[in-house]
Amino acid sequence: MPDMILLVEDDEILGPSLRQRLVLDGFSVEHATTLAGARDMLAKRAPSFVLSDIRLPDGSGADLLAEIIAQHGSVPTIFMTAYGSLDQAVDLVRAGARDYLAKPFDLDELVARIKDMLTPADAPLGEGPFATLGLSPATQALRGTLDRLAGVDLPVLLIGETGTGKEVAARYLHAAGSGGERPFEAVNCGQISSELADSTLFGHERGAFTGAHDRRIGVMESVADGTLLLDEIGETRHDLQLKLLRVLQERRFRRLGGSSDLEFRGRIVCATNIDLAEAVSDGTFREDLLFRINVVTLRLPPLRERPEEIAPLLKTFAASAATRMGVTAKEVSQAALDAARAHDWPGNIRELRNRVERAVALASGPVIAPQDLLPEVSTGSAVSPGGAARAPHPARDPDDPFPSLAEVRDRAERAHIVRALEASDGRLQDAAELLCVSRTTLWERMRRHGIERG
Repeated sequence: MPDMILLVEDDEILGPSLRQRLVLDGFSVEHATTLAGARDMLAKRAPSFVLSDIRLPDGSGADLLAEIIAQHGSVPTIFMTAYGSLDQAVDLVRAGARDYLAKPFDLDELVARIKDMLTPADAPLGEGPFATLGLSPATQALRGTLDRLAGVDLPVLLIGETGTGKEVAARYLHAAGSGGERPFEAVNCGQISSELADSTLFGHERGAFTGAHDRRIGVMESVADGTLLLDEIGETRHDLQLKLLRVLQERRFRRLGGSSDLEFRGRIVCATNIDLAEAVSDGTFREDLLFRINVVTLRLPPLRERPEEIAPLLKTFAASAATRMGVTAKEVSQAALDAARAHDWPGNIRELRNRVERAVALASGPVIAPQDLLPEVSTGSAVSPGGAARAPHPARDPDDPFPSLAEVRDRAERAHIVRALEASDGRLQDAAELLCVSRTTLWERMRRHGIERG
């Protein structure tokens, strides 16, 4: 039976749009427009996931969260909110919600986040996400190094493009060292809000701040003697970097509002897709922290350097998607495999999984054909993993008086980024603030457009 998502949204446009997108990605969706409707659905079946607006016609997110916890305990829940209600959203996360999203948000990122939250935390070494790690020469050495590091408590820094499997590598390292018996915690430093970062990592005592009605155990404590993955470590703010440095140096931390130190007994693995040396030069990342976290640095190669892994990953994703969606498993045609090997996969494994899952959901027959996996093969308009169109292949004549809309947009975006970099004298953080994007997003766009820092 596919995972059931309870969607609670009364907006007449957003609600049906969200439901349609989630169904296309293989989820079973129950859509309620009121708190009363959501309460009725909760009484009938426990959802795998809840996605809800924070403001409802007959209640609030706090009312809904109380119902969820009372009837089904801990259910992964994300609240959607306008910027004016961010304080309420933060309070809901402190009360037990998994996360919140400020409207407007990117649908692809939302779907990816839901899938990540619904993915089992561990898997046997020979199965699931670890099955293809080491099938190509590019990852054979990586897997061997992870095996050797498994029994050695050294900080590890995983670097690589977005979607290359850095968290999978961290989980493999954890499972190889402890058999998966110890806790594994992952914190995305790029997504966690500054208001919640300290409480999430270190925990807090009752009364530490307004709304802290009870003591909360942070991940530094709950991870015990397991593994803590700090993903997108380059997005961490300066004051938090200093606290992490202390944990690495002294193996101690303190809850917010606490009066005594606690021992950190776990292992820290960090991951990033940006150049931390550049971040140090920009003044956005502490050099002493970089020295502490990169005792061992391992690069996750992009999928285009791992062609031997494409077919096994594709087949694995197709089988798991069919199971999750509750549909008959589809065979992957040789033509689809050939097309997949020829694709450059700018979004890496994440893009591959998204494309396969959509193909399983939308393929008209029992076999996945190239056009199911890569619609641009027949339509001529490529789609990036984030849903934005890329320049069609083959590229048009640059002097064409009528370039495609995708080409026009890409040219404009590239020029705008260049202007921002010039205005900020090449400082990435300042340019990102001018463009109202994160440093990570700016780095990815620069790499996509081939922009070098001056």
